[in-house]
This record gives sequence, structure tokens and C-alpha cells, in this order.
Amino acid sequence: MSTAVRDSDTVTRDALAVLHPTFSGTTSAPDWLLRLLEHGMTGVGVFARNIVTVEQFSQLTAQLRAVRPELLVAIDEEGGDVTRLEVATGSSFPGNHALGSVDDAELTRAVATEIGQRLAACGVSVNWAPSADVNSDPDNPVIGVRSFGDDPRLVARHTAAYVDGLQSAGVAACVKHFPGHGNTNVDSHLALPHIDVDLDTLRARELVPFQAGIAAGARCLMSAHIVIPALDPDRPGTLSSAVLTDLLRAPVAEDGLGFDGVVYTDGMEMRAVTDTYGLDRGSVLAIAAGADAVCVGGTPSDEAQVLWLRDALVRAVHDGELPEERLHDAAQRVRALGRWTVSNGATARARAGEPAGELSALGLAAARRALRVTPPADREAAPPLIRPPYVAAFTPVANQAAGSQTPWGVAEELDRLLPGTRSGEHTRVEVERLGTAAATEELLRAAGDRPLVAVVRDVHRHPWMADALRALLDARPDTAVIEMGVPQAPPVGAPHVATHGAARVCARAAAEAVTGRR
Repeated sequence: MSTAVRDSDTVTRDALAVLHPTFSGTTSAPDWLLRLLEHGMTGVGVFARNIVTVEQFSQLTAQLRAVRPELLVAIDEEGGDVTRLEVATGSSFPGNHALGSVDDAELTRAVATEIGQRLAACGVSVNWAPSADVNSDPDNPVIGVRSFGDDPRLVARHTAAYVDGLQSAGVAACVKHFPGHGNTNVDSHLALPHIDVDLDTLRARELVPFQAGIAAGARCLMSAHIVIPALDPDRPGTLSSAVLTDLLRAPVAEDGLGFDGVVYTDGMEMRAVTDTYGLDRGSVLAIAAGADAVCVGGTPSDEAQVLWLRDALVRAVHDGELPEERLHDAAQRVRALGRWTVSNGATARARAGEPAGELSALGLAAARRALRVTPPADREAAPPLIRPPYVAAFTPVANQAAGSQTPWGVAEELDRLLPGTRSGEHTRVEVERLGTAAATEELLRAAGDRPLVAVVRDVHRHPWMADALRALLDARPDTAVIEMGVPQAPPVGAPHVATHGAARVCARAAAEAVTGRR
């Protein structure tokens, strides 16, 4: 591979500084990554593939920081359905939708503080959280329970509280996904969403939580790969100067948001960008538009990819497509953020809370407060379960952001309280292959005379799931129903329990609710 200019060249170092790749490895970082850190790279992203234990992960980040002390180590640790530290077990903290349903900003601040303390103890300096998206489209396939709710003012106050709590622990918050990913039924991991709203609606709804996060002092913000024609009819937000410069950076007095922190891109490997622009061209356009850090997170990067992207940026400067001043400004912003994390992180690590992996007492208390239990309308409330039940988990395709590795459901927690609990997974493929009636008969045979618990996730978005649940309740009206997604559908079951998320603590709280035990 040819190198556009020498590694010592300022433009080349700036280009390397704005690239924040991911990598493979758990016990040690790859040699290529350590070399590039020495040559000016300022940040990396880490995912579940880099984490086995807290101790191992802490040693890995320490190895990276031995090369570059001010390195930005960023992670998606939203709590709730999206966790990297606890991908094997599920999160010790409820997610945004659960916190929003409680609507206690002090609770949200406390949860974010403890998440931040755990991250700081592991050597993480940036959390790509919170999601400030207003979930105004209930059919949204990628935001859902990651949002605090559908009320802009509620989302705003919890976004501000989350930012304050996280940064009090010395971890930079990254408010996402600007200018708002809540009003779409398309997942930008898979395609390019368009949001047709006018500017007045955008300012009254989507932008309100971002304004609150900026006012709370958020150090970072993440862009969204979405097209909003009212702002830019041609390019998604990540690649649009109208979005990232004219709106986000412009002073408040000029109808902008006045943000002066670091702008991360959402994962540039997502198809909303790569299908149209390609990874290299998209990275150039993002920095030119006003982004500061290019995140390549979906699959591990390697040295060839990083040098390819670096050289694409350098060529764009030499060809006049990317102003050298814009690239240098972006590089200086991420370097300044690194210095902030060094000055704030040491104190935070010294007061770190419970280690990741240990179930948080605060998280469990928050999950219990988020429960909404609705008894059946046509009869008396069902008594608590006293015998081991059969748990029927109606499992949808996993949210792209959460991934399929993290377990969900209540079977394990019910078995802890009622040993001998049995369970079965029931999917769209199975239900459509057998037909709803036959699939229900098979489920009932598996359950026998046991009490029944049906677990669903966003049942309002999945007609096959709604049909299967209806057929089950027709046959067994005494079935308890636990909704672990957005509780948009009318409550059914004896009782209906809404957890507002599928975190491990939400499962435990739900199991306690249907058994009356702890």
C-alpha cells in the first residue's frame, strides 16, 4: 500500500488522529495498533469481543495507555439492552426506557454515575451514551427501549441527568444520535432512513434533548446516518455540513446549538453510509462536514484498513476536497478530549464503585421501580406463582445495536426462585412454519400442567408474535405475560408485567413480581 506522505507529516498525523478503529484481541492489543498509537492515533473503540473479565479488560486498556496515556477508549455501555461489559449475563442496570418510565432524574443521574464509575475502573474514558432520541415512532426497530420515551421534555431532563452523572465519574458522555433517530422505522445499520419532518417539528421535538445534553456539558455527541430533507435533502447527517456545522456548531444566537465538543460519527461501516458512499469516501465527507472522530466499529479493523482510510483523508487534503484546517481542527478537538479524560479520570478511578459483573443494588432497585403490573380486567388478579412454570419466550430478531449475544427473558431468574422451571424459545420461523394453531398446540404440550409465563419483546411490532400470544391466551387465560420491550400494545395476561427493557435486573424484578418472592 502506498503512503501519501511521510508518517511524520502533520497532515498524516492529523488524519490518523481522527480515525478511531476497533480491533481484535483480549489478552493483548495487536502490534499494529500499538505502532499506530505511537504515530499519532488518539482513540479506539472496544466491544464485547474485547472483554472476557473485568480484570482482563482493565489489563488490556492499561497496555494501550502505556503507549498513549491520553488515549480515548470508547465503548457502547448504555445499560439495559445494550451492554458490552456484561454481554454474557445481561446488564446490571435498567436502560433508558425503564429510567424514563420512573421519571426520577436523580435516579437516572445515580445510575449513570455508577455506570461511569465501573467504566472508569476498567480504563474506559468515553461512553457512547446516552441515547437522546425521542422515540416518537413506536415501530422504530433500533431505538425503542434505548430511548427515555416519546416526550421531548422527559427525554431532555433525563439526558441532562445522565450526562451529569456519567461525567461526574470522569467518563465523557457522548449524546446520540444527532439530530435524532427516534422518528424512523428503518434501521441505519441496514439502510438509509429518511425523516420527513419540518424544521419547526424538529426544533420542538428531536433537538430538545440534544440542547439539554449540551447545556449539561456533554463532552461529545454522535451523529446519525439519517436524511432529514428539511436540513439537507441529499446527504445523511453524518456527512452533512448543514447538520454538523450550520446547525450543530452555529451559535445559539444564529439558531444553532452552539456545540463545541467532539463529534463522533456513528459506525461508518453501517450500510446507510457504505452502500452509497463507501467507507473511504464516507470518512472524508464526514470530516469535511464537521465530524471529528471517525468510528469504525461493526467489525474489527486491521492495519491495512486504517492506513487506507488515513491515506484517503490525506489525499483529500492534497486534492483540495478536505480543507487542511478542518482536519487539523478535528484532530485538535480529539486531542483536547484526551487531555480532559486524563485530568478527570484518575480521581474517578480512585472512587470506583462495584465492579462490572456484580449485580448492582442500585440497578435492581431502579428496575423494580420501573415495573408496571396490570391485573386482568375481567377477573381477579392471579395469585403469585408457587410451582415451577413453563416459560414461553417469543423471541424476535435481535436489535442490531444490542446484538444477539446478550441473553434475555426471565427463565433463569424464575428458576432461581422456583427451581425446576422449564422454558422454550418460540420464533417467527417456527410459528410461520407450523402455523399459529399448531405452534400453540406444541407449546401447550411442552408446558403440560405447569403454570405458564409468556415473555414478549415489542409485541406491537411483530404480528406473528401478537397472533401467537393471542392464541395462547385463548387456550390458557391464566398465562402471565411479561413484556420486555416498549409496552405499546394493550396489556393482556394474568397479570401483564411491563419491564421497559430486557436487562438482567429487569428480568429479576419481573420474576419477583410474578412469584411474590425475592
